[in-house]
Amino acid sequence: MEVNRLDFYIGLSLAMSSSVFIGASFILKKKGLLRLASKGSMRAGQGGYAYLKEWLWWAGLISMGAGEAANFAAYAFAPATLVTPLGALSVLVSAVLSSYFLNERLNVHGKIGCLLCVLGSTVMVIHAPQEEEVASLTAMAEKLKDPGFIVFAVCVVGSSLVLIFAVAPRFGQKNVLVYILICSVIGSLSVSCVKGLGIGIKELFAGTAVLKEPLFWCLLVCLIICVSIQINYLNKALDIFNTSMVTPIYYVFFTTSVMACSAILFKEWLSMAIDGVVGTISGFLTIVLGIFLLHAFKDITFSRDSLPLYLRKAYQGFLWGHQPYMTLPNPNSETEDEMKLPREGGSNGVWGKHRRAP
Repeated sequence: MEVNRLDFYIGLSLAMSSSVFIGASFILKKKGLLRLASKGSMRAGQGGYAYLKEWLWWAGLISMGAGEAANFAAYAFAPATLVTPLGALSVLVSAVLSSYFLNERLNVHGKIGCLLCVLGSTVMVIHAPQEEEVASLTAMAEKLKDPGFIVFAVCVVGSSLVLIFAVAPRFGQKNVLVYILICSVIGSLSVSCVKGLGIGIKELFAGTAVLKEPLFWCLLVCLIICVSIQINYLNKALDIFNTSMVTPIYYVFFTTSVMACSAILFKEWLSMAIDGVVGTISGFLTIVLGIFLLHAFKDITFSRDSLPLYLRKAYQGFLWGHQPYMTLPNPNSETEDEMKLPREGGSNGVWGKHRRAP
């Protein structure tokens, strides 16, 4: 149990450090590209390669590589149900750093989204399964032979082929879900391959001759094929549709697919209590909501002047101390006063409405 708990914390640390490295890599690359643009060099979007001479861009590339390596290693120690959703922290790190180093304003919706991402990640860490479900390639081979996973893999491959050859040529340019669904369902298999390869490398360092195992090389080939398909269709989605729309949708579908595959392949949910399952799902949905707020409303300007009048007065009172209470004008008060005044030509001060004769 102590060994499993230690592996859990190692995997958690690797997953969180991966998010930090990947989130910072976007900022470093962006800073390098902005420096080149200020010098008048041909930009990357115009076909230029001057960024290869910029050390900030290389620092971002190295940071990205370190983050991906840490994420790869995290799957060897912690459950995929924990590692994959924590990838949302890279979006959080990127958003926070961009507001400080790139002068990109983070509005109220973005700050609430960041807070929800942290809250959801904390809930998932607390309720995630802490026991390692697979410890060797032999155990991984037994899991892959499970009828439930075979049916799941056949459905994934079949649906991917239908989407690639039948749906994508007709609707891929119009509907953002087509390319994202291809990346997501294929991504569930790629994460399983990464999990198996991570366990194999972990055994290799322990002195086991895993390079002689055919399963190790099969997982490596499957991983290369799956990642190639993911990169191809994700680039197509990013090229056609807005990034602020692609990123949250891809995260939701990809993470959901990975969690479903992990539940079928490793059956880690069976060892969890009801409160653990509810907590994990609640944490994931909280992260989804935070990602949505962070991306969907990032271009909306939201300030104190856009608040209702009574909230603005409360906001000023909160900042400048106690202020005397003032009643707000009632739009119906003028109408009531007009009804109470006597009409011209009325006798004996009769009110606006004439009395009905008895």
